[in-house]
Amino acid sequence: MRRSAPKRDAPMRRAAGTRRRIDPVQVAVVQRRLKSITEEMGLTLLRTTRSPILNEARDFVTGLYDARGRMLEQTEYIPVLAFALQPACENVARFFGDDVHPGDVILHNDVFSGGNQNNDVAVFKPIFDGRRLVAWAACKGHQADIGGAVQGGYNPEAREVWQEALRIPAVKVYERGRLRRDVWNLVFSNIRLKIVEEDIKAQIGGCTVGERGFKALVARFGWPRLEALLEALFDSTERRVRKEIAAIPDGTYRGESYAFYDGVTEGSKMKIALAVTVRGEEITFDFTGSAPQTPGFVNAPYSATASALLLTFLMLIAADIPHNAGILRPIRIVNPEGSFLNARFPAATTFGNSITGPTSDAIFRAFAQALPQMVTAGWNRFLGFAVSGHDPRKQRPYVDILFLSLKGGSGGTWMADGYDHIGLINCAGGILAQDYEMFEIHDPHFLVKHEYLADSAGAGRWRGGLGVETEFVIDGENVTGVAFGDGVEEEARAFGFFGGKAGAANSIRLDYPDGTVRHAKTKEIMRGIPRGTRFHQRAGGGGGYGDPFERPVEQVLADVRNELVSIEAARADYGVWIDPETLAVDAARTAALRGGGR
Repeated sequence: MRRSAPKRDAPMRRAAGTRRRIDPVQVAVVQRRLKSITEEMGLTLLRTTRSPILNEARDFVTGLYDARGRMLEQTEYIPVLAFALQPACENVARFFGDDVHPGDVILHNDVFSGGNQNNDVAVFKPIFDGRRLVAWAACKGHQADIGGAVQGGYNPEAREVWQEALRIPAVKVYERGRLRRDVWNLVFSNIRLKIVEEDIKAQIGGCTVGERGFKALVARFGWPRLEALLEALFDSTERRVRKEIAAIPDGTYRGESYAFYDGVTEGSKMKIALAVTVRGEEITFDFTGSAPQTPGFVNAPYSATASALLLTFLMLIAADIPHNAGILRPIRIVNPEGSFLNARFPAATTFGNSITGPTSDAIFRAFAQALPQMVTAGWNRFLGFAVSGHDPRKQRPYVDILFLSLKGGSGGTWMADGYDHIGLINCAGGILAQDYEMFEIHDPHFLVKHEYLADSAGAGRWRGGLGVETEFVIDGENVTGVAFGDGVEEEARAFGFFGGKAGAANSIRLDYPDGTVRHAKTKEIMRGIPRGTRFHQRAGGGGGYGDPFERPVEQVLADVRNELVSIEAARADYGVWIDPETLAVDAARTAALRGGGR
C-alpha cells in the first residue's frame, strides 16, 4: 500500500536542507562512537559496583544526552530502562537551568519528576565545551536499598510514596568539583546499606568515563560541526522509524491484558486497554480506558509505562535502529493521569516496572493483527522475592532480589522457539543474571537446585522458552521475604498465539524447619522466616506460537530426550507417541494421534 508522507513543518524542512550538507558516513561514525562510549560507561559499572543487582543482574542503563536532555545514545543493560533516563534528564536540565557548572554531579530518583522507580537512582554529570553546556553523561542503577519502611525498597504494604523510599528530586552532591558533604550525608543517612553509597560512587565514575569520551568527540569534530552531525543523526533515526511505521498497514488495532491483585483487595484485576493507531508514518499508543490507580503499590509512573511501550515497540521494528530521541518523533503516547499506568502524586508506584509484562502483552495482542510474524507469544510474568536479613558469617545485613530464580522463558515466534530462562521482558538476561558461587558468597544461602523446568514451555509449532526451578536453604537471621509479582493466576500464564498453548504458572513455596509450608501471595511481606527454611520457586515458561501438532516430530523427540518435555506431554500436547523404554517414536501411533486431531 503506497501512502503519501505527512506534511512537515518549516523547521523540519530546514533540517532537510542541512542534511544535504552533512556527510552520512560521519553521522554513522559519530553514532557508533556514542554507542561505544555508553558501552564503556557500562563496563565501568560492571567492574566497579559491589551489589550483584548491578554487576551480575546488570540492572542499569548508561547514556549520553544533549544539553536539553534529549537522548543522544544509550545502552540498556536491562530492557525496562529503555526510556528511564531522558525524562529525568529533561527535568534536571529544566530545574537547574543556568545553574550548572563543570564538576557538578546530580542525583535523581523521584518518580513524580521523570523517574521510573524509586530504587533506580540516576547520576547526571554535565559536559562542557569551554563555558557552554553541550551534553550530559548519565548512569541509572537499581540500588539495594533506598530507605522507606522495608529494607530493599519493595513494600507491598505501602499506600503512599513516602512509605516506599527516600524521594530524591534533582539535587547536587558535587558542585564545581567539590563534594557537598551535608547533602551527601543527608541522602545516605536515610539509606540502610553502605553498599549503596559505594555503588553511587561507581555510577559517578561511569559518568566521568562518559564525560571524557564525549569531550574527545567534541575535540575531534569541533562543537559546531558535532552539533550539526547530532541533529542529522536525530533526523536519520526519525526517517528510519517512520519507514518502519509506514510498512505497517494503516488502521487501529486493539489489545488488552490484566495485572492481578493490587496487594489490597483479594481477587482484584487491573485492566490495560490499548488502542494502537497507525496513520501513514506516525503511530499513536492510547491507554485510555485502563484501570484507575490502585490504593496499593501496583501503579506505574508515566516514565515506567513509556519505557515498557518503547522496549516492546523496538522488538517489532529493525533491530539496528540507533537509540536516540529521533525514535520518539513519530510516536505519540496517550496515557491519562490517574490510571494505574500513570498514577497521580503521592501514589505508591514501586511495582510500576513490573507492570511491563502486562503492558507488553497488550501491545503484542494489538500488533498480532497487523504484524503476525513479528510478535511473540506471551513471556512469563514477573514474580520476584526479595530476601533481606542478617548474615551471621559476616555480621552484616544483606539484601537480594533473587534474579537467579525469577526468570522464566520468552514466547515463541514465527520461525523460532522462545528463549529458555531468558528472564522477563522487562529484565532479560538469562543464566548470567546471578552466578551460583557468587550467590552463596553474597548471601547466607545454600543452593540445592537450579535447572530447567520440564513441561513449563507452552506447546506450539514453535514452543515457548523453558522456565526454571530453584531451591535453596536460607541460613540467615532475622530474615524477611517480600513477594512482588504476578503470574500465579491461570489467566496470567504466558499466553499462546495462533493455536499455541500457555506456559506454566509461577509459584513460590517456603518449607519451614518445623514442617510448616507457606505459599507466597504475589504481593506480601513474609516476616520472621526461620533459619533452615527451604525456598522453592518455579518460574514459568513462555507461550507457544502456532499449532503444536505442526511441530516436527524430531524436534519433539529431541526435547523429550533432553528431558525438557515429558513423554506424557509429547503425546498430549504434540501428538507424538514416544516409547518410554527405547525413546523411539512410534510412527503409526503418532500419525493416528495427529491425523485424528485433538
